[in-house]
Amino acid sequence: MKKSLLLISLLSFATNFSQTDENTDGEKQSNGYNRWTIEVNAGQSRGLNPFSEGYSSSDASKILGKFTFNNFGIGARYMMNPKFGVKADLNYDIFKNFDNSPKKFEVEQYRLGIQGVINASRLLGIEENLKRFGLLIHGGVNILAMSPKLDTGKDITLVNTPGAEFNVQDSNAGNTEYNGGLIFGISPQYRITNKLAISFDLSTISNYRQHFAWDGHYAQENNNLSGRMINYNFGLNYSLGSSDFHGDWALIEDKKLQEITELDNRINDLETLMNDTDKDGVPDYLDVENNSITGVAVDTKGRMIDVNKNGVPDELEKLVTMTTSKDGVDGVSGETKTANAINAQMIEKLINEGYVTAYFEFNQTDPTDASTEGIDFILTYMRNHPESTIEILGHADEVGNSEYNNKLANNRSANVKKVLIDAGINASRLVVIGKGEDKSVNPNSSQARRLVRKVSFKIKK
Repeated sequence: MKKSLLLISLLSFATNFSQTDENTDGEKQSNGYNRWTIEVNAGQSRGLNPFSEGYSSSDASKILGKFTFNNFGIGARYMMNPKFGVKADLNYDIFKNFDNSPKKFEVEQYRLGIQGVINASRLLGIEENLKRFGLLIHGGVNILAMSPKLDTGKDITLVNTPGAEFNVQDSNAGNTEYNGGLIFGISPQYRITNKLAISFDLSTISNYRQHFAWDGHYAQENNNLSGRMINYNFGLNYSLGSSDFHGDWALIEDKKLQEITELDNRINDLETLMNDTDKDGVPDYLDVENNSITGVAVDTKGRMIDVNKNGVPDELEKLVTMTTSKDGVDGVSGETKTANAINAQMIEKLINEGYVTAYFEFNQTDPTDASTEGIDFILTYMRNHPESTIEILGHADEVGNSEYNNKLANNRSANVKKVLIDAGINASRLVVIGKGEDKSVNPNSSQARRLVRKVSFKIKK
C-alpha cells in the first residue's frame, strides 16, 4: 500500500511539475528537441505470486532461475517538456513452467500501460556528465487480459488443511480474466547514434484484481485479488522529429539563463556605447569624431570646434598661425619670437607623440572620414613649415597573418602619403614607414584594436 501511495504521489508531482514547466518554458522549447519516441523491446516476464502448490516458473537448479524470452512489447512516448512525459505501451507475455517441471502450464497475457515518464538525467542536471548515457523513470497503470492456454484437467494435490486431505483445482483453459494494477520501473539507456538508443528496463507490476494464479488455476482464497510480477527487457528507441538529435539528449538552453545572458549582453553593449575613446567627454555612440586631440574643445557630437571651417581646430590653429611669424620681421618683438618658438615646439610635440593621427577600419587602407581633420592638420603644418619633412608611420592590429598585417600597415602609410601629395606637398618631404603590428593593446578587445589601426606622424629633422 505504501508503494502505491508513493507511486501515485510521484505521478501527481510529475504531472503538476510538467504543467508548470510547460507554461514557463514551452514556447522556448517547442522547436528545441524531438518530443516523440517509438520503442520496441524483448525480455523476460516472471510471475512472483500467486502460484498453485507445486507450480513455479523458476528453475531452482539455476542461481538466477532460467532466462527465456517470453515478453515482447512496443510503445510510444511523448515528452511534454525536456524532463516529463507520458508513454503508452502494449506488451505480450507468455508464462510457462521450466522444461524439467512435471506440472505443465501456459498462460498468455496482454498488457496495455499508460505511464508518466521522468528523464532523471535532466531532472538531476547531470545529462552533460553522463554524455551518451541516460536514465528514465516511469510509472503508471496497466490493464491486463490473462488467458490460460493449456488444459491441465483436474489438478489434485495433497494438503495439510484440517478436515481435508486433498486440494482439487479445475483448469481455466479457454477463459480470460481482465484485471489491472500499477507498474513502476527504471530504464538506463545508451545513445548509439544521433537518434537511436538502446535501453535496459526493470519493472515491477502489482495487480489488484487478479483471481488467476500464474499457472492458470484459481489462486487460493488467502492470496486472491493480488498478483505480482517482474519484467526485465532490452529495447531500442528511436527519436522522431525535425531535429537530427535524440530528444532525450538534445541540448536545451534554460530560458531564465538565456534571459540573464541576453540582459548581460545588453549591459555590455551599453558599457561599450558609453566608452569615450578619445577622452573628450562625449561617449563613443554620440561621438562623430572619436579621435579628437586631448585638451582641444569639442562640441556635443565630439567634433573639435572649427568655427571658420578651414579644417583646423580653432585652438590648434592659433598655435599654427603663431609659428608662421619669422624672426627679424619688423614689428615682432623678442618676447613674441620666444612665444612663437615655444608654440612651434608644442605643435611638434603633439605630432611626434601621436596626438595627431589617422584611423582605419578593420582590414582597410583608406582613412576613416573622421581622420580627415588629422591629415589636414599635418597638411597645414607642412605648408607653414616648407623646410620640414614628415615620417608617415603605418600600424595594424594583431588580427590575422603577421606578414599580411605588415603589408597592410605599409599600404596605409602609402595612402596617406598620396593624399598629402594630391594636396600639394612634394613627395620628397614625405617618408613612408610601415611599423607593422602594434601589440600594445589587448588583442581580444575590439575597441582597443581600433586605437592601433592608424597612421601616426613624426617630424624629421
